[in-house]
Amino acid sequence: MSETLQATDDVEASTPAEAGTEAEPQSQSKTEDLLVQEGDIAGDYLERLLDLLDYDGDIDLDVEGGRAVVSIDGGEDLSKLVGPRGNVLESLQELTRLAVQQETGVRSRLMLDIAQWRAGRRAELAELGRTTAEKVVAAGERARLHPMTPFERKVVHDAVAAVAGVHSESEGEEPQRRVIIFPKS
Repeated sequence: MSETLQATDDVEASTPAEAGTEAEPQSQSKTEDLLVQEGDIAGDYLERLLDLLDYDGDIDLDVEGGRAVVSIDGGEDLSKLVGPRGNVLESLQELTRLAVQQETGVRSRLMLDIAQWRAGRRAELAELGRTTAEKVVAAGERARLHPMTPFERKVVHDAVAAVAGVHSESEGEEPQRRVIIFPKS
Protein backbone atom coordinates (compact mmCIF):
# COMPACT_ATOMS: atom_id res chain seq x y z
CA MET A 1 0.00 0.00 0.00
CA SER A 2 2.50 2.55 -1.03
CA GLU A 3 2.60 5.17 -3.71
CA THR A 4 3.76 8.49 -4.77
CA LEU A 5 4.38 12.13 -4.81
CA GLN A 6 6.82 14.18 -2.98
CA ALA A 7 5.98 17.73 -2.06
CA THR A 8 8.61 20.32 -2.92
CA ASP A 9 8.89 24.06 -2.63
CA ASP A 10 6.31 26.23 -4.35
CA VAL A 11 7.00 27.09 -7.96
CA GLU A 12 6.83 30.84 -7.38
CA ALA A 13 6.03 32.93 -4.34
CA SER A 14 5.18 36.59 -4.25
CA THR A 15 7.47 38.94 -2.41
CA PRO A 16 6.23 40.96 0.57
CA ALA A 17 6.42 44.09 -1.59
CA GLU A 18 3.89 42.54 -3.97
CA ALA A 19 1.36 41.73 -1.25
CA GLY A 20 -1.69 43.92 -1.55
CA THR A 21 -0.52 45.69 -4.71
CA GLU A 22 -1.55 45.51 -8.31
CA ALA A 23 1.40 43.17 -8.92
CA GLU A 24 -0.34 40.35 -7.05
CA PRO A 25 -2.82 39.42 -9.79
CA GLN A 26 0.01 39.64 -12.31
CA SER A 27 2.11 37.32 -10.11
CA GLN A 28 -0.78 34.85 -9.89
CA SER A 29 -1.18 35.06 -13.66
CA LYS A 30 2.55 34.51 -14.09
CA THR A 31 2.43 31.46 -11.82
CA GLU A 32 -0.59 30.09 -13.69
CA ASP A 33 1.22 30.64 -17.00
CA LEU A 34 4.26 28.76 -15.70
CA LEU A 35 2.06 25.88 -14.54
CA VAL A 36 0.35 25.71 -17.93
CA GLN A 37 3.78 25.72 -19.57
CA GLU A 38 4.87 22.88 -17.24
CA GLY A 39 1.80 20.89 -18.23
CA ASP A 40 2.47 21.43 -21.93
CA ILE A 41 6.11 20.36 -21.61
CA ALA A 42 5.12 17.32 -19.56
CA GLY A 43 2.38 16.41 -22.04
CA ASP A 44 4.83 16.53 -24.95
CA TYR A 45 7.39 14.46 -23.02
CA LEU A 46 4.82 11.81 -22.06
CA GLU A 47 3.33 11.72 -25.56
CA ARG A 48 6.79 10.91 -26.97
CA LEU A 49 7.18 8.20 -24.32
CA LEU A 50 3.82 6.63 -25.21
CA ASP A 51 4.77 6.71 -28.90
CA LEU A 52 8.10 5.00 -28.18
CA LEU A 53 6.33 2.29 -26.17
CA ASP A 54 3.52 2.06 -28.74
CA TYR A 55 0.96 2.51 -25.93
CA ASP A 56 -2.39 4.18 -26.41
CA GLY A 57 -3.45 6.88 -24.00
CA ASP A 58 -5.17 10.23 -23.82
CA ILE A 59 -3.22 12.96 -22.04
CA ASP A 60 -5.17 15.55 -20.04
CA LEU A 61 -3.51 18.69 -18.67
CA ASP A 62 -4.86 20.77 -15.80
CA VAL A 63 -3.80 23.11 -13.00
CA GLU A 64 -5.05 22.24 -9.50
CA GLY A 65 -3.94 23.38 -6.08
CA GLY A 66 -1.01 25.40 -7.36
CA ARG A 67 0.52 22.61 -9.44
CA ALA A 68 0.33 21.23 -12.94
CA VAL A 69 -1.58 17.94 -13.13
CA VAL A 70 -1.11 15.54 -16.02
CA SER A 71 -3.34 12.48 -16.41
CA ILE A 72 -3.01 9.65 -18.89
CA ASP A 73 -6.09 7.49 -19.44
CA GLY A 74 -7.25 5.04 -22.03
CA GLY A 75 -5.03 2.25 -23.29
CA GLU A 76 -4.91 -1.25 -21.84
CA ASP A 77 -1.13 -1.19 -21.36
CA LEU A 78 -1.20 1.79 -19.02
CA SER A 79 -1.24 -0.37 -15.89
CA LYS A 80 2.34 -1.31 -16.76
CA LEU A 81 3.23 2.35 -16.38
CA VAL A 82 1.81 2.34 -12.85
CA GLY A 83 3.68 -0.75 -11.68
CA PRO A 84 3.40 -2.49 -8.34
CA ARG A 85 2.23 -0.09 -5.65
CA GLY A 86 2.72 2.84 -8.03
CA ASN A 87 6.50 2.48 -8.16
CA VAL A 88 6.78 2.93 -11.94
CA LEU A 89 4.34 5.86 -11.80
CA GLU A 90 6.50 7.52 -9.14
CA SER A 91 9.59 7.12 -11.30
CA LEU A 92 7.84 8.44 -14.41
CA GLN A 93 6.60 11.42 -12.43
CA GLU A 94 10.14 12.24 -11.33
CA LEU A 95 11.49 11.86 -14.88
CA THR A 96 8.71 14.11 -16.16
CA ARG A 97 9.51 16.70 -13.49
CA LEU A 98 13.15 16.62 -14.55
CA ALA A 99 12.19 17.10 -18.21
CA VAL A 100 10.09 20.11 -17.21
CA GLN A 101 12.91 21.52 -15.09
CA GLN A 102 15.35 21.14 -17.96
CA GLU A 103 13.07 23.27 -20.16
CA THR A 104 11.97 25.88 -17.60
CA GLY A 105 14.91 26.03 -15.21
CA VAL A 106 12.42 25.75 -12.32
CA ARG A 107 11.88 22.70 -10.10
CA SER A 108 8.43 21.32 -10.88
CA ARG A 109 5.80 20.07 -8.42
CA LEU A 110 3.89 18.46 -11.28
CA MET A 111 1.63 15.56 -10.40
CA LEU A 112 1.22 12.64 -12.78
CA ASP A 113 -1.65 10.18 -12.67
CA ILE A 114 -1.97 7.17 -14.94
CA ALA A 115 -5.16 5.15 -15.43
CA GLN A 116 -6.65 7.04 -12.44
CA TRP A 117 -4.44 5.04 -10.10
CA ARG A 118 -3.47 8.01 -7.94
CA ALA A 119 -7.09 9.15 -7.68
CA GLY A 120 -8.12 5.67 -6.50
CA ARG A 121 -5.21 5.50 -4.08
CA ARG A 122 -6.16 8.89 -2.64
CA ALA A 123 -9.67 7.59 -1.89
CA GLU A 124 -8.28 4.43 -0.22
CA LEU A 125 -5.89 6.44 1.95
CA ALA A 126 -8.54 8.98 2.95
CA GLU A 127 -10.76 6.11 4.09
CA LEU A 128 -7.84 4.51 5.97
CA GLY A 129 -7.06 7.81 7.72
CA ARG A 130 -10.70 8.45 8.64
CA THR A 131 -11.45 4.94 9.95
CA THR A 132 -8.18 4.72 11.88
CA ALA A 133 -8.80 8.14 13.43
CA GLU A 134 -12.28 7.06 14.50
CA LYS A 135 -10.81 3.92 16.11
CA VAL A 136 -8.27 6.06 17.97
CA VAL A 137 -11.07 8.29 19.28
CA ALA A 138 -13.06 5.23 20.43
CA ALA A 139 -10.12 3.38 22.02
CA GLY A 140 -8.22 6.41 23.30
CA GLU A 141 -4.92 4.86 22.16
CA ARG A 142 -2.59 5.95 19.41
CA ALA A 143 -2.26 4.06 16.14
CA ARG A 144 0.80 3.65 13.90
CA LEU A 145 0.24 3.17 10.20
CA HIS A 146 2.61 1.40 7.82
CA PRO A 147 5.38 3.38 6.07
CA MET A 148 4.13 5.68 3.32
CA THR A 149 5.38 8.10 0.72
CA PRO A 150 4.98 11.85 1.28
CA PHE A 151 1.93 11.89 -1.03
CA GLU A 152 0.27 9.12 0.96
CA ARG A 153 1.06 10.69 4.32
CA LYS A 154 -0.41 14.04 3.23
CA VAL A 155 -3.67 12.37 2.20
CA VAL A 156 -3.86 10.56 5.55
CA HIS A 157 -3.01 13.70 7.56
CA ASP A 158 -5.77 15.61 5.72
CA ALA A 159 -8.30 12.84 6.46
CA VAL A 160 -7.30 12.68 10.15
CA ALA A 161 -7.60 16.47 10.47
CA ALA A 162 -11.28 16.17 9.55
CA VAL A 163 -11.98 13.92 12.57
CA ALA A 164 -12.55 15.63 15.93
CA GLY A 165 -10.57 14.40 18.93
CA VAL A 166 -7.38 13.27 17.16
CA HIS A 167 -4.24 14.66 15.55
CA SER A 168 -1.51 13.07 13.47
CA GLU A 169 2.23 13.36 13.06
CA SER A 170 4.82 11.71 10.84
CA GLU A 171 7.80 9.91 12.34
CA GLY A 172 10.83 8.06 11.07
CA GLU A 173 13.17 8.46 8.14
CA GLU A 174 12.42 7.85 4.47
CA PRO A 175 11.51 5.33 3.18
CA GLN A 176 10.19 4.07 6.54
CA ARG A 177 8.41 7.31 7.51
CA ARG A 178 4.90 6.67 8.82
CA VAL A 179 1.84 8.44 10.22
CA ILE A 180 1.02 8.17 13.92
CA ILE A 181 -2.50 9.13 15.00
CA PHE A 182 -2.91 10.35 18.59
CA PRO A 183 -6.01 11.01 20.69
CA LYS A 184 -6.20 14.66 21.80
CA SER A 185 -5.85 15.07 25.53
